[in-house]
Amino acid sequence: MMKGHSSGRVVVISGPSGVGKTTLVRRLFERCRVPLVRSISVTTRPPRGDEADGVDYHFLTPQQFESLRDDGGFLECFEVFGRGYWYGTPWSEVQTALQSGKCVVLNIDVHGAAAVMEEYDDAITVFVRTESIDELRRRLELRGTDPPAEIDKRLERAEYELSMAHRYRYQVVNDDLDRAVDELCTFLTKQWEIDNND
Repeated sequence: MMKGHSSGRVVVISGPSGVGKTTLVRRLFERCRVPLVRSISVTTRPPRGDEADGVDYHFLTPQQFESLRDDGGFLECFEVFGRGYWYGTPWSEVQTALQSGKCVVLNIDVHGAAAVMEEYDDAITVFVRTESIDELRRRLELRGTDPPAEIDKRLERAEYELSMAHRYRYQVVNDDLDRAVDELCTFLTKQWEIDNND
């Protein structure tokens, strides 16, 4: 059963590490006319590079995260990659956007997506993939942020995530960024028009 339904929509975007989800979402916000709001996730991991608190993530200590979780503050939260770092989507981020009649975009993993789908059965769910695992390996290696052993772990996880792709309403192959953005924007625009013509 759908909970917390309002005039907005939840948009879930998932896919293996290295498929270009972050860039895809950023371009989507630049080019799509649908009123979109990005949900900023909470994490216990430290910032990377020039990441800013409240912009890229809300960075919390493990104790702060646990307190928020115990208070029921998360729509979904999971430990990612078994490193001891937690990620979560605050209810407040989602509800504020929905109440304003906007589409709130969640860039989350397959476990988080499954939890969101249970709460919002009308969520627009999109799985982003590469054309092959070999292409995904190439991208992870080019990124240069992970040692070979970590890349192997990410690829092993990617195999599992790909096995969950059938649960999503749409799948986008991100082999050409402009085409992938246009395809995703078309999905969202059609759904927005349907919702607002009822």
